[in-house]
Amino acid sequence: MLDGRYRVDARIAVGGMATVYRALDTRLDRVLALKVMHPTLAADAAFVERFIREAKSVARLAHPNVVQVFDQGTDGSYVYLAMEYVAGCTLRDVLRERGALQPRAALDILEPVLAALGAAHRAGFVHRDMKPENVLIGDDGRVKVADFGLVRSVDTVTSTTGVVLGTVSYLAPEQIEQGTTDPRVDVYACGVVLYEILTGEKPHPGDSPAQVLYRHINEDVPPPSALVPGLPYGLDELVASATARNPDIRPSDAVALLAQVREARAGLTDEQLDALPPQALSAERDMAEDRTSVIPRSLTVPRPLPVDEEEDSARAVVQHTSRLQAPPVPPRRSRRLLLTVIAAVLVLCGVGAGVWYINSGQFTKVPPLLSKTEAQARERLQKAGLDVGVRRAYDDTVQRGHVISTDPAPGARIRDHDSVTLTVSLGPETVNVPDLAGRPLDKARALLKADGLEPGMVTREFSEDVGRGSVIRTTPQAGTKRHAGAAIAIVVSKGSPIDVPDVTGDDVDSARQTLTEAGLKVKIAAQQVNSEYDKGMVARQSPGDGSQAAEGDTVTLTISKGPEMVEVPDVVGSGVDDAKRTLEAAGFKVDEDRGLLGLFGDTVKKQSVDGGERAPKGSTITITIR
Repeated sequence: MLDGRYRVDARIAVGGMATVYRALDTRLDRVLALKVMHPTLAADAAFVERFIREAKSVARLAHPNVVQVFDQGTDGSYVYLAMEYVAGCTLRDVLRERGALQPRAALDILEPVLAALGAAHRAGFVHRDMKPENVLIGDDGRVKVADFGLVRSVDTVTSTTGVVLGTVSYLAPEQIEQGTTDPRVDVYACGVVLYEILTGEKPHPGDSPAQVLYRHINEDVPPPSALVPGLPYGLDELVASATARNPDIRPSDAVALLAQVREARAGLTDEQLDALPPQALSAERDMAEDRTSVIPRSLTVPRPLPVDEEEDSARAVVQHTSRLQAPPVPPRRSRRLLLTVIAAVLVLCGVGAGVWYINSGQFTKVPPLLSKTEAQARERLQKAGLDVGVRRAYDDTVQRGHVISTDPAPGARIRDHDSVTLTVSLGPETVNVPDLAGRPLDKARALLKADGLEPGMVTREFSEDVGRGSVIRTTPQAGTKRHAGAAIAIVVSKGSPIDVPDVTGDDVDSARQTLTEAGLKVKIAAQQVNSEYDKGMVARQSPGDGSQAAEGDTVTLTISKGPEMVEVPDVVGSGVDDAKRTLEAAGFKVDEDRGLLGLFGDTVKKQSVDGGERAPKGSTITITIR
């Protein structure tokens, strides 16, 4: 029993900063999660302050996609948070179990995550530790963001002397280099998470946290379609926008990224959204990256291993440099110490099979993979019982998407189930944007891919000179040098503009003929409306008179049900002003007939449609005044 109130029932997860338990609030009789700081850390005032800041920050975020914080307190040496309990799993669990997900599922997860972060950003907070471990997926399908343990107010000083807090696989370049954070670091992390959901892999793998950090600073996140052929370029653009190394060209916060996500989803077909992902990669890959790593100031100082890889909540402490030039390599003494620790753990746990495997496991040879496509190389390695790692590099001679080299080299003796790292070509480091003017869109896209570039966003505009469906220009323009894999925006012709004729008030057959002769298609709206026009006539059109359209565009016609019939009020005997107000309120126009005898009169003696009868709404009622 904690604090005389919370009955601890089971341990859920253990991390570097805290342990999470399922518990029962005996006062309110509800199940919740208790996050209890490790007692050794509770003596550190800075850790306690950060821990309590999580409670105060999240308590201010009343959002359905944020894990609620109910209470915060201390009990002796224990400092705790009482939080909403979400029965289900983390996004990391899903990725380990299933690998890459369909685009629809990826966006269905990302949108509520961005909604939660958007609420935090607009409230003035940055999460700073977004990753799949902090995305909870309930048994009922709800998605919630957890662990605001690194949350910090946007308007507070965000740089610290010599350290950065976060998780190496999801740190934005400016976090690593300057230690500064604003909402755009969460945007960057979400872009990395989206890449991981779509491909089943992290964009910047590495043998050590330092290598991962180096690649985040010096390498762009590759397009997901480079790893999963067939993914629509709209998703490539989304990842590229969110993970731009220059924070000034990223979306300003999660709300802006959410708008881009919804726009991208609207541009995808059902077939693209539901395209099946490739077979999930080994769940054991990149375990070193999954952990929120701790990089000491001196790598010769050993550190304790994380208690539990399932709860990735240790905080990365990264020594600042003006720029990482190369990943540091741990001294041999540290490696020996690590092997000693592993051996000791195996002995203490009695893992006889594991010790036997280390001493006398089976061996195989790395198959020849040079110049194979990445998919072919993966298939051969998996058939050989070997795990796969991938890194990417520019190469002037090896075709984009093909293997440049392997580590270990082909023919090398390697243990079964060990990992082989493929170096896959990104093509030449820079290529010239081809001249696509006048080419059909599908041909232009094929030419861009053949040159190692990616078709980007397509916009359309009228052109008197370029035929409908052909390219007018590209951005950047032809001849410009760009990195291989860069997205090129394309402007496509809608053909010469057509002035849309006005067919309102015409019968349907006449309207259809007029529009068809102008080169336009016709669609009849399912619902009809009351209007001033007779029944069966065109009540309105979209686009309307004065608009311009391209040849083959569709004009939607809405058909009239005839005027709406309204009962006419009886205003005989009423004063003129009262009679007019009454008739106009009923929807009629009013005309006065005074004649010579009514010039100075003020009483209605007669009305053109008798009171109680029905007349078209909007028609004119004439009142005779005497």
